[in-house]
Amino acid sequence: MGSGNRTIEVELSTTGMDSQGRPQRIPLVTNDGGSPLDIAAPLSAEPELSGDHMLINIGPQHPATHGVLRLVLELDGETVVRCIPHVGYLHCGFEKIGEYRQYNQIIPWTDREDYLNSIGNNVAFALGAERLFGIDITPRCTVLRVIAAELSRMASHLVWLGTFCIDIGAFTPFLWAFQERENIYNLLESWVGARLTTSATRVGGMAADIPSGWMDGLRQFIRNFPQTLDEIDRMLTRNAIWVGRITGIGVMTAEEAINWGLSGPMLRASGVDYDVRKDFPYLDYETYDFDVPVGTNGDVYDRFLVRMEELRQSVKILTQAAERLPDGPVNIDDPRIILPPKSKATSEMESMIHHFKQVMEGPRPPIGEAYVAVESPKGEKGYYMVSDGTSKPARWRIRPPSFINLAAIPKMVEGHLLSDVIAINASIDIVMGEIDR
Repeated sequence: MGSGNRTIEVELSTTGMDSQGRPQRIPLVTNDGGSPLDIAAPLSAEPELSGDHMLINIGPQHPATHGVLRLVLELDGETVVRCIPHVGYLHCGFEKIGEYRQYNQIIPWTDREDYLNSIGNNVAFALGAERLFGIDITPRCTVLRVIAAELSRMASHLVWLGTFCIDIGAFTPFLWAFQERENIYNLLESWVGARLTTSATRVGGMAADIPSGWMDGLRQFIRNFPQTLDEIDRMLTRNAIWVGRITGIGVMTAEEAINWGLSGPMLRASGVDYDVRKDFPYLDYETYDFDVPVGTNGDVYDRFLVRMEELRQSVKILTQAAERLPDGPVNIDDPRIILPPKSKATSEMESMIHHFKQVMEGPRPPIGEAYVAVESPKGEKGYYMVSDGTSKPARWRIRPPSFINLAAIPKMVEGHLLSDVIAINASIDIVMGEIDR
């Protein structure tokens, strides 16, 4: 709100009454003594009603903002006249930090952007780096990354589903959703030793292959999960209270969704059939049989339906991946990029040299640039990298779907009731680590 680094101070007291006996409205002013900002002027088309408007803050410390998001709302009674989102409270400078890290050292930072999709971010970054390096991964690694990405999608959607229910007022589905999320994290922990921030991939492969018996646990999960989803579906989808609460609010038409740059479930709920896995396939997604759910009305209810169906489709993809997982190495056979086995690094001079060079200097891609987009749980997630021939990128840029989807919240909430703001914001499915990158 304002140019440069000017911030806003709000005086909530009044200085007297106007000629009609109403409290005078105090404008928003900048802390540097400058002139009032444009948004400080009454926002109503009727100036005589401006004194009846109330300016309130939701966040940046509020459970329904799903992170440190601040929404400045101007209300006419309980109707939202204007919404101004404020971001930046969580800024960590991931992109700048990446310019001072080797490519494999950046992977832990990708965990901490959208931390509900950690292993999915790991996969996306590795794909971008591998395009920059000009290398192809092994067939086993390809299938394992599909499994990782779909498990991550399900974990993210389950967090959204549970917290969405809490925001609306339903508690039991939250418990069911988080129990299934716990089952996914148990699988990830037994694979890579971490639950939330996985750092699972490496340029050219994975940090570790799946342990013996891991696929049995995955098969058991995909057998049992649909039963839980059916329970949630029976409780919510045709529940008159639930449907009445979220139908017809936050509507975005297909044209509006495209113009605002929405992606993922937000775009598909508006009737636009676009999924990066189908339209720009990666990891052999074009060989998997799955459907892309598309809504019709573009409201909060359609976003709920789309994500519910995406959970079912992820189970379908995981079932196929479990059947086709081949044997073989998980990492490429290139000692310039992949660390040698520890047994060789401690017994062979050449392997020890490769190990030393990689750890101290890092692999070096050729000069060039690469961009890879994937279908993350929240939409189109892109990584852009520029190489100057050194072991660290000259530029690392993230295309975060949460940031772009959130930009449309003023359009979605204006004209709705204050209570609808909570439901609409929840339907976007944001993670502030990805927004304040």
